[in-house]
Amino acid sequence: MTLALGCIADDYTGASDLANTLTRAGLRTVQTIGVPSDDLALPEVDAVVVSLKSRSIEAGLAVSRSRAAEKWLRGRGAAHILFKICSTFDSTDAGNIGPVMDALRADSGDPIVLVTPAFPETGRTVYQGNLFVGSVPLNESPLKDHPLNPMHDSNLVRVLARQSKTKVGLVDLATLTRGAEAVRAQLAGLAGKGIGAAIADAVFDRDLETIGKIALDHRVSVGASGIGLGLARALVASGTVRPDALNAVPDAAVGGPAACLAGSCSQATLQQIASAEKAMAVLHLDVERVVAGRDEAQRALAWAKHRIGDGPILIASSATPSEVAALQSRHGRDAVGHAIEQAMADIAEGLVQSGVRRLVVAGGETSGAVVDRLRIPGFFVGAEIAAGVPVLRSVGVKNGEMLLALKSGNFGGPEFFSDALGLMD
Repeated sequence: MTLALGCIADDYTGASDLANTLTRAGLRTVQTIGVPSDDLALPEVDAVVVSLKSRSIEAGLAVSRSRAAEKWLRGRGAAHILFKICSTFDSTDAGNIGPVMDALRADSGDPIVLVTPAFPETGRTVYQGNLFVGSVPLNESPLKDHPLNPMHDSNLVRVLARQSKTKVGLVDLATLTRGAEAVRAQLAGLAGKGIGAAIADAVFDRDLETIGKIALDHRVSVGASGIGLGLARALVASGTVRPDALNAVPDAAVGGPAACLAGSCSQATLQQIASAEKAMAVLHLDVERVVAGRDEAQRALAWAKHRIGDGPILIASSATPSEVAALQSRHGRDAVGHAIEQAMADIAEGLVQSGVRRLVVAGGETSGAVVDRLRIPGFFVGAEIAAGVPVLRSVGVKNGEMLLALKSGNFGGPEFFSDALGLMD
C-alpha cells in the first residue's frame, strides 16, 4: 500500500467527518481506530485517517500518540500528513493543537505549517484570522460553553500562539485571492522572519482548493475537514489520485437490532433527542447517578432489553450546559466526563452483546469511549448521512460486521437519528 494522503485526527467523530469528506472528493478512504497493528489487513486505498482520542488528554501523551500515527503513515508511503482538528479549534491554552503541531513540524523539517479550521459547507469560516461559526465569532457561539474546551477568543493567531512554541502569522484573504504564488511568497516571507505556523483565511470552497494545492508543497498541514477537501481536490486535479471511492465500499446489508447513544450536550444534539422521542423509545439517564456508580448503566441495559426487539431505541446522557456546569462544580470536570464516557461504553458493550449491529453515537468523547470499548480496528467510509457524518462499516472485526455512525455534537439536522438509521437498513 502506498498512500496518497495520511491523516491523524484528534477525535473519532472528527475522523469520520474527514474520512467522509475525502470519500466524497473521490479518494478511497479507510478510518482506523488508533494506530493500526501491522497485521491489520487493509484494502488498497488512497487515504487512511488514523483516529486518536487525543483532543483533551495530557499534551505530552497527545504528542507521543500523534508521532506514532505519523510514523505508521509515513511507513505506508504518505508524503503529506494532515493533522485533523475540530472546525471550532477546540483546544485550551495548554494544548493540544499547538504541541502536536510543533512536534509534527519538527519531525517533518517544514519551515512553516499552514493551519486553518475553515469549512464553509458547515458554516466555519476564517477572516482576518478570526473564526466564525455561522454569522458569529467563535467566542459568541455556543462553543463558549463547551464543557471541556470552552472557546473565549475567536482570533486564532492569538489562540495558537498561546499554546505553540513558534511564532504564528496570518495568510489573509486578500493574499489568498491573488492565487497560489502569492500565498507561497507570503509563506516564504513569514518563514524568513522565524514564523513557524500561519493561520489561513478561508471563506469559500475555492479558498480551500488554493490552500490544499499549496499545502501539498509541504509535509504537514493542520486543519479541519475543509483543508482535507482542498488536499483531496488537489490530488485528483494533479492526477495523483484517480477518483474511485464509490466502488470501494461493500454494500451488503447488516441486519439485527439498532440503537442510538447520545452523550453530547450541544444544542444540536439536545434538539435531535427531542425529535427522536417522536419516533423511538428514549431513556434519559440520571447523570448524577452515573457519576455515583455503575448501576445506572445496568438500569439502561435492562430497559433496553425489553424494547430492542420492537424497534430502534435511544439512550441519552445529554444535559443542558447549566446542568453540566452544576455537576462539574460538585464532582469536578474530569470526573464527570470520565464517568459519562465509561457508562456509555458499558451500555454500548452490553447492547452489542445483545445483538445490536447498527449503532449511532452522538458526541466526540462518547464516540471515542464506545469504539475503544468495542475494539473495532477500522472502518470503510460509506454513504453520507449529514454533512460530515458518514455511515461506517467495520473492518477487521472478528465477531461480525457492524454499521456505525459517529457524530460530533454540533452536526446533523433535527431528524439526525432517524436519518442515520434509515441509511443503515
